[in-house]
Amino acid sequence: MKNPLHRLSWFAVLATAMLLAAGCQSHKQACCSMSATARTVGVVAIPPTKESQAAITPQQALTILRAGNARFVAGHPLVRNQSADVKATASGQYPFAVVLSCLDSRQPIEIVLDQGIGDIFSARVAGNVLNDDILGSMEFACKVSGAKLIAVIGHSNCGAIKGAVDGVDLGNLTGLLARIQPAIGRVPADVQPRNSKNPEFVDKVSEANVRLVMQQIRERSPILREMIDQGQIGLVGGIYDLSTGEVHFYSNSDK
Repeated sequence: MKNPLHRLSWFAVLATAMLLAAGCQSHKQACCSMSATARTVGVVAIPPTKESQAAITPQQALTILRAGNARFVAGHPLVRNQSADVKATASGQYPFAVVLSCLDSRQPIEIVLDQGIGDIFSARVAGNVLNDDILGSMEFACKVSGAKLIAVIGHSNCGAIKGAVDGVDLGNLTGLLARIQPAIGRVPADVQPRNSKNPEFVDKVSEANVRLVMQQIRERSPILREMIDQGQIGLVGGIYDLSTGEVHFYSNSDK
């Protein structure tokens, strides 16, 4: 074992995640405990290894993302040595998850989930919409590279959603916003007014859009659908709250 402290750091992350999975009542308590542990024993977080990626389950991957967001909200990110991480990942990468999120500058997904170099695959596009290129990237991330979870994360007060509900027509943006249109029809008709001036309507469309993309991933990729059905990978959605920094995760079965 060449770097016992570095190895301890990854297992410490997993231990924190398992505390949450076991029913820890306070995300803040868990993330503070992780931060205190890092300070006490002098460990730093490192990227996943081939062995740790193989050992993790889809549910554990989600729990790690939850724990990371809890640390971000509490202001206790893990200690990282980015220069060392660059060298460690130069010859290979073993991310445990792939995240599709919005282009919005207020939602830098690695930061809000407290993940570092080599931890997650990240695809970003306005409105976190799905196209063939992103879908193919997800297939690469999961089938080829071994990621165990796909997370689609939108956010509150989304400009792309506002543009879609207002019918904005602007160059190539028009086609992108058209991908969000089906989500608008999924919001109950009694939510009024149905325009960008109504924050409730905008946020309901954001959630509907995330669920739409989750559905499209299953419908348009036989590779990913089979992996999901066999329990090899997980698929979750989420909404990032711009005002609090919290990510609310949900699955297809959640209402």
